[in-house]
Amino acid sequence: MKKMNKFNWWSTFFTLNSILLMTVSMKMLLTKKSTLMEWQLMKINSTEMYFIMLLDWMSMMFMATVLMISAMIMMYSSNYMGTKKYELKRFTNLINLFILSMMLMIISPNMISIMLGWDGLGLVSYCLVIFYSSKKSYNSGMITCLTNRLGDIGLLISISWMMSYGTWHFMFYKEMYNEAMCYLVLISCFTKSAQMPFYSWLPEAMSAPTPISALVHSSTLVTAGVYLSIRFINKISVNYLLLLTMMTTIMSSMCANYEFDLKKIIALSTLSQLGMMMSANFLGMKEMAFMHLLTHATFKSLLFMSAGIMIYYNNNNQDIRNLGLTCKNLPMTSSCFLISTMALCGIPFMTGFYSKDMIVENMSISSMNMISYMMMYMSLGMTMSYSVRVIYYLMIKEIKMSMITKTVKMNKMKMSMILLTMMSVCFGSMLMWMLNLDLKLIMMTKMMKMNPMIMIIMGMWMGIESFSFKKYFFNKYMYTLNSNMWNILKILSKTQKMTFLLSFVYKKKLNSEWGELYGAMGMTKYLMKMSKIMLLSKNKIFMLSIMMWIITMM
Repeated sequence: MKKMNKFNWWSTFFTLNSILLMTVSMKMLLTKKSTLMEWQLMKINSTEMYFIMLLDWMSMMFMATVLMISAMIMMYSSNYMGTKKYELKRFTNLINLFILSMMLMIISPNMISIMLGWDGLGLVSYCLVIFYSSKKSYNSGMITCLTNRLGDIGLLISISWMMSYGTWHFMFYKEMYNEAMCYLVLISCFTKSAQMPFYSWLPEAMSAPTPISALVHSSTLVTAGVYLSIRFINKISVNYLLLLTMMTTIMSSMCANYEFDLKKIIALSTLSQLGMMMSANFLGMKEMAFMHLLTHATFKSLLFMSAGIMIYYNNNNQDIRNLGLTCKNLPMTSSCFLISTMALCGIPFMTGFYSKDMIVENMSISSMNMISYMMMYMSLGMTMSYSVRVIYYLMIKEIKMSMITKTVKMNKMKMSMILLTMMSVCFGSMLMWMLNLDLKLIMMTKMMKMNPMIMIIMGMWMGIESFSFKKYFFNKYMYTLNSNMWNILKILSKTQKMTFLLSFVYKKKLNSEWGELYGAMGMTKYLMKMSKIMLLSKNKIFMLSIMMWIITMM
């Protein structure tokens, strides 16, 4: 009972703090006030090191959302993890450290404290991914950890660069920063939010327990990069960065249509939504990207929780081809899954509709190039396509396998899912009423207004027809390409192998040839050669002088 009470205690604590922070954020939003607290740690010459906390409506609202989802996940874990003989104390401590690192990153406008929270997220995520002790978990955790360490290089270089300003407090110097330093921070954001070409670690992180996946992929680890880019960068309208985020969106949507692992499909849908948030941020729509960040957190955590119960009742089987007719066996879970999927697709008037519709309409009238414009609408259709595909396999298709009967009570899991279902329906409209977004007057033609709905209907048709036109949708080449995420792992591994071989050849050449030529051996050979030349020249001069003496004597 103590273990269960511990989960309940943390859930209650997070819920109360979430309500308090949401109230404070509304007060700050109405009064347009913010609080900045500084604590000087040390001073070296002209450089001062402060621990700074910036409390405004954006940080408080994001923290409230993170704590609310964490409370629901703690309530969910009390049944989900309580039925298995694992170290529950280690599990709760790791989750609390993870949330604490996220809080530190959210409230910090200082690069040093951001780095502490950033590294805390990376290290604790590694411990959570390898929670199940297996070779696959260790490999997935190593890929996650090393890929995130690549992004830390950008933050470390930017910290050293900012010493020339005399402080690491970036909020005061945002207009003075060099573009190169902004790009360094963007590299860190791209790796943490799994944008192209650093997206290979996101599906690998599915080795963690389902509550961890719900927390990581909804409001904490992957959203840290989006939040930092919203905070740090005013507006960088660079076409190739926008193209990269759009490519991430369409790649993840295509791969989800060829995937059969349920948790990986949900992870790829997260990747698709992250690409849309980053694209909106690069087009200057910060508040809309932030709103989509909050709404996405609610329905994505519900999606993972529903998938976790389905997997749990099917003997830990994650293949959607073996998870049929859950609507008969698990009606409430299937209803929650369906509502969260509708919010993901942007069906009116679910939570995801309000933010997604605003982003799509503002992108349509912005100065986007035609390639990004077409990719955005294609990703909308393919999101609907893989959603219909998953719903068909889980709820309509009949299977011959029987579901395992479990006698464990799931009251707390159901309670947390019901609360998140209510948020998945109402949270988007609540944010629309509460946030005073600086919206422009959008003048669109009738065809432009109907384009998103047309793409949704086309995506629904693609999802339905994918079951009959198997030769078209599932040919061997396309399946291999998309199931391997456009072969990015093979490309990176071959590049690293070639780099290693080239470095080995260069090292060999340097040691065997250049080292011998300009080292001690080369110098010895050179001196011996010069001494021989000098000796020969002396002999020649001596013989020539003797010949001259003989000639003169004659």
